[in-house]
Amino acid sequence: MSQKSHSRALTKRHKVAIAGVATLGAAALAFSAVPGNAETTTSEAASSAAVAYSSEQLKGLQSDVTEQLAGTSLQSQAAEAAAAKKAAAKAAADAAAKKKAAAAKKAAAERKAKEAASRSAKRAAVKAAPKTYANNLDGWIKHALDIMDAKNIPGTYNGLYRNIMRESSGNPNAINNWDINAINGVPSIGLLQIIKPTFDAYHVPGTAFSQYDPVANIVASANYAADKYGSIDNVNGAY
Repeated sequence: MSQKSHSRALTKRHKVAIAGVATLGAAALAFSAVPGNAETTTSEAASSAAVAYSSEQLKGLQSDVTEQLAGTSLQSQAAEAAAAKKAAAKAAADAAAKKKAAAAKKAAAERKAKEAASRSAKRAAVKAAPKTYANNLDGWIKHALDIMDAKNIPGTYNGLYRNIMRESSGNPNAINNWDINAINGVPSIGLLQIIKPTFDAYHVPGTAFSQYDPVANIVASANYAADKYGSIDNVNGAY
């Protein structure tokens, strides 16, 4: 039933109730005006009928008011339930958004860490990769120069190359079998024609123990020249 229908019904019942109250008042006045010996039965019956009629009407009005209050309460409860449902949905959406943002942040951090680890691994691989040298005179000299630099042995590419070409023409297996050293049983051997006792005395750890090894021969000879002449660069003849 709509509120408008309730309003019309309530107005009609009010009119009936007012009429009943008016009748009751009139009956009461009549009853007061009638002498004591008058017929009281009829008045009492009329009064009772009027009162009974008013009571029924009032009961109807109370019922209508109760229904209206109950309807209003239900509407209020429904509105509160809808508001609570809306708030819960918003809270769930906010929580989902926060969870999604946290997941995206975590994924980005993991991706960044993975990329950093990959770069570090690549740098480590590059750093760990041993340097290679050509197996020729140029490669031997460059390899020897790196070792000399690590051991603080002076000398330049030009100084080494110049003396190697004079002593052996770049042949690591060259051997002198006719000079005094050869006569004494210790021939000069290798790129820089170094004898065994000198090679052993000036051998640089980490290189081969062989006068025929081109790198070991160069480094030991350069170490000897540095001790005797300051540098292989200062050697311009037999040494």
